[in-house]
Amino acid sequence: MTRSTDPNPQVRRAEPTDSGRIRELQSYLRQPSPDLLEYGLVTGDVLVSVETTEADGTTEAGGGVVGYLLPVDAPNRAGCHLAELVVDPAFRREGRARGLLSAVLRDADGPVTLQAHPGNDAALSLYDSLGFTVVDRRPDAYADGDALVLRYD
Repeated sequence: MTRSTDPNPQVRRAEPTDSGRIRELQSYLRQPSPDLLEYGLVTGDVLVSVETTEADGTTEAGGGVVGYLLPVDAPNRAGCHLAELVVDPAFRREGRARGLLSAVLRDADGPVTLQAHPGNDAALSLYDSLGFTVVDRRPDAYADGDALVLRYD
């Protein structure tokens, strides 16, 4: 196991051996995009949250993948769009989504956008706490309703 010096040792870039688990996690999404995920895996843009262990008071990353985030760069402007974010239900409420989002926000070269279901209170609360604001509403974006578009500058 390698000791991590990253501010959040639970977050790292996805590796080829993670792809099967990431595809499993995608099944938790309201509206998955398998082709876009495959593209992100090939380009190396996917970030993952992994289980950690405590050794001698130092956190070490090296466990299995329990969440992922798929950022997509905008080809004609600075910034990115967060196409997919999911954490295994057994690992939610541990700060994993916050860790993944923080890694992207820290390195962003412009605005970061995402969309969320208006009924997903936990996600909307997290996005608000990180400084995202609602900038648009897309009617019928999901099979079960609208999507809110959020932006972080």
